[in-house]
Amino acid sequence: MAETKASQSGRGQFGPDDWIHAAQRVLESRSIDAVRVEVLAKEMGVTKGSFYWHFKDRDDLLRRMLAAWRDEATEQIIFRFESRGLSARELIRDLLTLPFRGASAKEAAATELAIRAWARRDESARSVLDEVDAKRLAYITQCFRALGFSASEARSRAFALYSYELSESLLSHQGTDKEKSDRRAFMERLLLTPLGGSKQA
Repeated sequence: MAETKASQSGRGQFGPDDWIHAAQRVLESRSIDAVRVEVLAKEMGVTKGSFYWHFKDRDDLLRRMLAAWRDEATEQIIFRFESRGLSARELIRDLLTLPFRGASAKEAAATELAIRAWARRDESARSVLDEVDAKRLAYITQCFRALGFSASEARSRAFALYSYELSESLLSHQGTDKEKSDRRAFMERLLLTPLGGSKQA
């Protein structure tokens, strides 16, 4: 009877998004192996039974966690960029600043690095990660195409920009703020300047 009351209380206090965010925090600080119902329930101060108001099982949580990350880290970001009405050149400059946007950027990077580690071991995570990488690269490629670069060169420049963003996230403690700003400015010049003999409209 006490279990039922606790479960009902947990159901009222926490929704599925709260469980997903708790799972992301555990994933970041430990590993995917630690993302378990009993661990999350303890972190959230509720019973394990309350978990099952929202999820069928652990696999259901993991699927929905990946879907939430895909939406937050790709779909929503692209939508926000598109809704601002920036030019392609402005979009590329803005994309280069993503790794430096304070606490939110650090948290997003921690989540992404943890998911990439998970994807090395799990096919479902790998599939979502591949989808996210492909969509981001396609969007960045589209920006370079809008500047008149050929399809081949736009893809290469998009890959270089994306690799730079991932590297800054991975090596976030390397360099002073001034050095990071210099790197970003260098990448901007490199990516937006046509190479000798390259075709740009």
